Amino acid sequence: MLRIKMLGGLLCALLLWMTPVAAREDDKVTLNFVNADIESVVKAVGMISGKNFILDPRVKGNINIVSSSPVSKELTYQILLSALRLQGFSAVEGNGVVRILPEADAKQSTTPVTTPASAPSGDKIVTQVYPLRYESASQLLPVLRPLIAPANSIVAYSNTNTLVITDYADNIRRINKIIDAIDQPSNGEFVSVKLKYASALDMAQMLNRLLSDGPNVGTPAEPGRRVQVVADARTNTVLIRSDNPSLVARARSLAVGLDTPTSSAGNIHVVYLRNADAPKLAQTLRAILNGESGSLGGSTGSSGFSGSVGGASGVAAAGTTAVQGAGIVQADVATNSLIITAPDNQYNNLRAVIDRLDARRAQVYVEALIAEVTANKAAQFGIQWQNLSGLNGNTTSVIGGTNLGGAGVNIIGAATNIATVGQGLNIGIVKGQVNLPGLGNVANLGMLATALQTDAHANILSTPNLLTLDNEEAKIVIGKNVPFITGQYAQTGNTATATPFQTVERKDVGLTLRVRPQISEGGTVRLQIYQEVSSIDPLTTNAAGVVTNKRSIESTVLVDDGRIVVLGGLIQDDVQDGDTKVPFFGDLPVVGNLFKYQTRQQVKTNLMVFLRPYVLKNADASTDITGDRYDYIRNLQQGNRLNGHLLLPDVQIPSLPAMKKPAPAQASPVQPTPPAQPAVAPDQPVQP
Repeated sequence: MLRIKMLGGLLCALLLWMTPVAAREDDKVTLNFVNADIESVVKAVGMISGKNFILDPRVKGNINIVSSSPVSKELTYQILLSALRLQGFSAVEGNGVVRILPEADAKQSTTPVTTPASAPSGDKIVTQVYPLRYESASQLLPVLRPLIAPANSIVAYSNTNTLVITDYADNIRRINKIIDAIDQPSNGEFVSVKLKYASALDMAQMLNRLLSDGPNVGTPAEPGRRVQVVADARTNTVLIRSDNPSLVARARSLAVGLDTPTSSAGNIHVVYLRNADAPKLAQTLRAILNGESGSLGGSTGSSGFSGSVGGASGVAAAGTTAVQGAGIVQADVATNSLIITAPDNQYNNLRAVIDRLDARRAQVYVEALIAEVTANKAAQFGIQWQNLSGLNGNTTSVIGGTNLGGAGVNIIGAATNIATVGQGLNIGIVKGQVNLPGLGNVANLGMLATALQTDAHANILSTPNLLTLDNEEAKIVIGKNVPFITGQYAQTGNTATATPFQTVERKDVGLTLRVRPQISEGGTVRLQIYQEVSSIDPLTTNAAGVVTNKRSIESTVLVDDGRIVVLGGLIQDDVQDGDTKVPFFGDLPVVGNLFKYQTRQQVKTNLMVFLRPYVLKNADASTDITGDRYDYIRNLQQGNRLNGHLLLPDVQIPSLPAMKKPAPAQASPVQPTPPAQPAVAPDQPVQP
């Protein structure tokens, strides 16, 4: 069957070549291929058009081409491309050769690159670069995607606002006409309305609320029915923009109609705050009305941290009013709002100040790291002897010996109470007991040798973390609340027995971190820091009370966002060497060790305090930091699960649930949302 098809194709090609002389003189041929093999048809068209073809091995099948009238030889090539396209194949031209490939592979070959001005025609694959002037390439991409063949591609490059399309030439010419019709300058109009009495900020919110809804309340309007109203607080002007001129005229008439003076000179306005604190902002506005100077906040103490403004003082400030002329500002703590009674011109000025101050404040996540490494080494060695055998006899005898070292290593103390011998190696020679006046019977300890060596290492790492608003103090305390005796006396009164009385003051002992960050331009953070690490010294006793070890740092530093800075530290190496010996005999070589007691001690302490702040300018940055710490604690909980036991019952270990990702926030139609600032990408935080 295959041979019959090939013979049929060659016969058709021979018939085309042997057309009448008149037809050849007219440079026209008649095509008649019925169920002909693709390879044979390509050979015939190549002989007619004079083109060279290369067929991919995957190009197989039969095609049908029938012409009722003669066609020109140049048109036979285009007819062949149309027939191949119906079979899922395409032609790629290059270097004088036409390659026939499957359509899916043609776009990855070296296709001609064209521009809209030089777009070719036909059924061959080409690539076109189309730069846009007015519309966004990313927004136009979903509109043109359904018009491109599934095997071909269209890509948007946002940096130069350009479309890159690979498709058939005829289809690209059609797409060019569609892009030219869409890529037109916007017809949106800008109208400015200068207000005389009303506030531009309040007017913009009202118009956005009225004109932004669609047919149903709460639904967004269609793109052609959208109106954007923006307020310029400096000139008290509203700017109106829309693609629909009738909506612009309606918004302008509403703004002009509402801009009328009130009947009373002391009209009352309520302004709800979103981020600022109403009592503090009311105090600032009253200072503006009264012409007062100075700054808000409590007095600054010796530590550099200002006192708190909230609490009782904030509530008291909310209940006072300041009047200058007709301007009154009152704060409502419950609703975090301001009540302003002032003329229109004065209210407009205050409203502009409120809009600037009622902005979302950035947050600062402060990560402190306290690393302490301590190494203690101590050694002691000594030999003591004594002779008390003739103490209880009646004859004249000589007694004596060496008595070196403190409690636990002294030979007299060991003879009196063997339980007082210290740690380490203790070797002695005992011969019965002797009676010492005032002490009674004690062991007749003739010789005592002691040796002890200790090595102690400590590695302490603390990472207190704090999250606070810009220019707000934060504090974290991790430790114990220890009582300290401040006074005591005996109160007798009318009774004969005295009643003891003590006064106690409690103080925090442990780790304390206080920080007040202030974000500067460029991401630099100014930090007022107080860092303290304190502990109770168990080795030191005092009649007045407990003794505490304290290490603290108080400083003000500048740190870049996400960078680590060292606040301070302690590097200490303490070496002590002591010899207790008998004069002259203790200096003798070798034998002198029988008359001396030696001690050595070395204490090395390395303490460093580091700090790293992160500036969180939006909710996404805060969510990333919180999610990282949340997952860390959750993984620790899941790793501390109890293994199953044959006899003991299973105990469920509490574990935090997986954190859910917050849903994307919907933009409010009341007031345009300001553009989000780029999120901070902090370095990987130090894990404890």
